[in-house]
Amino acid sequence: MGKRYDDWNEVKKHTENAENYLQFKSREIYNAKIGENIGFEQNGKGDEFVRPVLILKRLTKDMFFGMPLSTIHRDGSFFYNFEFIEGVQSTALLVQTRLFSPKRLLNKIRMINKEDFLN
Repeated sequence: MGKRYDDWNEVKKHTENAENYLQFKSREIYNAKIGENIGFEQNGKGDEFVRPVLILKRLTKDMFFGMPLSTIHRDGSFFYNFEFIEGVQSTALLVQTRLFSPKRLLNKIRMINKEDFLN
């Protein structure tokens, strides 16, 4: 299946104009519109290009460092495997950590436990 850049561009324009700022903090996992990206950058899924994102550090009310999550198990130093939903394996894509706008956030899924967060 080909890339859906035109579709993402429409979603991105609506997302930019959104005025819904959620209160968020480190360790929380949200569904977020991360988009249609290039190369090996992680893409969102569905009509709104959504993927779970772990909030690593709130920098201001307008930006945070976050990392996308995946349900595909991966090994190596660029990945961290854990469960935040019982019985569902998740992988934090450490290599994909980046700056995000909270305008991308849709809804809080839950919070990662302290032990997994500190690892």
